[in-house]
Formats: sequence, C-alpha cells, structure tokens
Amino acid sequence: MEVSYKKITSPLFTFLFISSIFIQCLPYVSSLGVNYGTLGNNLPPPSQVAQFLKDKTIIDKIKIFDVNPDILKAFANTNISVTVTVPNGEIPKLLDIGYAKSYVEANIKPFYPQTKIDVIAVGNEILHWETPEVQNKLVGAMRTLYQALTQSGINTIKVSTPHSLGILLSSNPPSLAKFRPGWDVTILAPMLQFLRETKGPFMVNPYPYFGYNPEQVDFLLFKQNKGVFDKFSRRTYSNMFDVLLDAVFMSMKRLGYDDVDIVAAETGWPSFGESFEPQCTVDNAASYNGGLVRKIVSGIGSPLMPHRKIETYLFGLFNENTKPGSNAERNFGLFRPDFTPVYNIGIMKGQQLLPIPQPSKPLPQPALPQPQPRGPIPVAKPGPIVPAQPAPRLPAQPGPRIPAQPGPKPVGPIGKKFCMPKPQATDAQLQASLDWACTNQGVDCGPVQAGGPCFNPNTVRSHAAYVMNSYYQIKGKNDFNCDFSGSAAIVFADPSYGTCKYLS
Repeated sequence: MEVSYKKITSPLFTFLFISSIFIQCLPYVSSLGVNYGTLGNNLPPPSQVAQFLKDKTIIDKIKIFDVNPDILKAFANTNISVTVTVPNGEIPKLLDIGYAKSYVEANIKPFYPQTKIDVIAVGNEILHWETPEVQNKLVGAMRTLYQALTQSGINTIKVSTPHSLGILLSSNPPSLAKFRPGWDVTILAPMLQFLRETKGPFMVNPYPYFGYNPEQVDFLLFKQNKGVFDKFSRRTYSNMFDVLLDAVFMSMKRLGYDDVDIVAAETGWPSFGESFEPQCTVDNAASYNGGLVRKIVSGIGSPLMPHRKIETYLFGLFNENTKPGSNAERNFGLFRPDFTPVYNIGIMKGQQLLPIPQPSKPLPQPALPQPQPRGPIPVAKPGPIVPAQPAPRLPAQPGPRIPAQPGPKPVGPIGKKFCMPKPQATDAQLQASLDWACTNQGVDCGPVQAGGPCFNPNTVRSHAAYVMNSYYQIKGKNDFNCDFSGSAAIVFADPSYGTCKYLS
C-alpha cells in the first residue's frame, strides 16, 4: 500500500522516529560505572585497562579502592570519571586539617584535573566494620577532607563514603524502611546534611546476591515475575534492586534528606562459586548484571524514585585470582584478565542490550478477579517487619572486604534457614567467631559448654556452628548476620542432632 507524504510527516511519526533514535543511542549517553579491583597477579597494566574501557566499552566511570597512582595516571585525559578511596585507617588522621591538606597534595593534586576525579570515598563500609571510635570520626573526617580540597583550589570533587545496607533497621516493606537507631541521628543525619551542603552523593552497596534463595530467583535476577506489592506505598516491584534502593530512599526521607542523590557504589553477581554456592553461575550473573544495565540505560528510576538517575557501579571489572574467600569472591568480574568478556550484557560498543530473560519456571496464572501481586519474595510476603542488626565485626579486617558485605534481606524464604560454617573456614576463624559471639552479643553459649546438650562432638567447628546459628536467629535472621567475615553461609537443612536442637 502506498503511504502518503502527509502520513509520514505527521507529528506522531516524527515523535516515534526521534524516540527510536534516542532509544538506540541511550546506552551511549547513560552513565555506567564499574569497580576496578586489583587483587590479582595476572591483571593487565592500568594503561591497557584505560584504553580498553575508553575504546571498546560504554563504561564511563570507574571506582577504585585506593589512590593507586598508576591507575590515576593511566586514566588521564580519557574522560572516564574516577572515584578514589581513602583507606579506613586514615580516618582518624584526616580530622587534622594539616594532615588532610598534605593528603590532598600527595594523592589528588598530582593527577587532577587531567584525571577526572569526581568523588573521594572516605573509607568503605565504616559503620559495618569499624569500631564506634572510628565511626564517630567519620563525618568529621569527611568535612575536613572537603575543606582541604577547597583550600587547595579544588571545588569540583565531592566527598562521600559507601555503606553496606546494615545501616537499615528494616527494609520490609520499602515504604516503612528506616535507619538503625543510634546511627540515624548521631552519624547519618549529620552526614546527609554535609552531603546536602556540598552536593555530594549518599553511597550504598546493594547486593541482592547476598539474599539469594531459590524461591526468589526470578525477582533477584531481573527475570519476568509476578511482581511484589507494597500495600503502604501502593507500588509494585519487579526486582530486588529497586526494593533495596527504595528502602534507602525512604530511610533518608524520614530524616528529611530525600533530595540527596543516591549512588549504588557496588552491586554484582559472581559467575562461579563453591559447591555450596549453586547460585554462582554464568547464566545468573549475566541475567542480574544484564538486567541492571538495561535498567540503568532506561532511566526509569525506581517505584519511589521514578525517572531519577541512580548512578550505579557494577562489581567488578575483572575476576581477581588472589582475593581471599570462596571462589565466588574471585569471580565477580565482567572480564577475564585478557579482556575477553565472561558473558555478554551489552556493555561493549556496538552490542545490543540483552532481552529480558524468561522466568526460571512458568508463572502461575492468577484466578479471576486478579489479586494484588504478592509472593514469597522480599517485601511482598505478608508478615512482620524484620529488624536488621549490625553485622558481626570479627578481628580487624586487613582492608575493606570487596565486594562489600550484604545488606539486610527483607524477608526469609519459605521454610527454615540456618547459619553454618563454610567448609573451607579454618578453626582459627571459627574460634574467633565463637569467642566474639559468646561475648556480650546476647547469645546463650551454655549448650556448647561442658555438660551442655551441644557440647559433643567437642570440636571448634561443631561449637561454632551452634553459636553462629544462634546469633543469626536471635538477631533477626538477616543474611548479613550470617557472614562472620566470610566464614559462614545460609543452609536450609536442619543441623539439629540428638539432644542438640538448633534455633530456627
């Protein structure tokens, strides 16, 4: 059929034509960041990394976990923005303006502005890992460092700090989320005030991966699913990432700081893991990260933040073969050290974004009339709000754990869950966990003492298993309460035996 000239030039056609061009170009105008970790002995030199990202990918932001001069030099004149990290141990010293100015002179000014440093992260997950003494110095250190920057003539670099989602008291449902009492008024409110004054971002590390269970896989992996309904906000959620972001947003709003920008500083999914980590597959990693990229470039925001740009940094750039922990820790990378992609998620220039993957199993057809979407997914499952507790801080970490520890998981899966030591955990690690949990943490360790029902077998592993699980259960069954510096994991089989009954 012949199409008239008038029809071709109609306003509707013009709008659709321009829209189609915009959508095709969207991946190249939307900001996508990646965490560039360096815990590997086979990684390419920074100069090659910078050239690769600039020439071959749509990534235009990186975040590094130090102030590595080789990386900062390599990214000069690339127009790729860089977020650098001040080590946790520097925080007390940064309260001194003289020291802060010397830090800027040594670590920032030699590379700026040739290298597009846009944010300095003061430490990593300080409220999760550090002592109250360091926590209480964090905001002061941020203010002093910012003052040092401005006195040095630098007024375009923001100062912030990334948080695990252990800062939340609750996140179920997102509309009722709030920060932990104690941290909310004394640390987070002053921090948000500083960020508002300086136009800096509030940085959080949302990891749906750490809340994995088989019942929620489609919701976690951006696959098609029935959705989750928050009856208080009247919003429906299609993925866990939005749930966690909106929980942070509402917590900020309760303090009056919902105007401060939010940055997802770390999020990702490993492509390989141990036998007890069956969720770590290439397909799952591609589904999560691919879904996240689709979301970032779409600009749709979240249910409580529609059309709001959430700057997001995938974790991570490379598989890092010397990172401590399980195999999963070493396989979060988008690329292998030779720059070949571990899987395709549409971040190479010229690639198409992946389509939305199909659900892992057929979705049940709801009976008519159709009810509000609900299901055994976090936020959707009816029930009491599960409070979150601060994650256990065991012997001081050698540095910020990468990737960051999990945030609070809104609701547990169907059935019981238990916290058990990982097979590769050493007796030294387990003894440290045992000693920590039995000291002023509210755990009844009597059952593993001589004469108790769980004393036998008299091994560190057996005793630690009981105590770890007890801590996990009494602190609210949040997945981040079963981490113990990476030495524990969630299991679904009841480990009770004989007269030794595990809490559930």
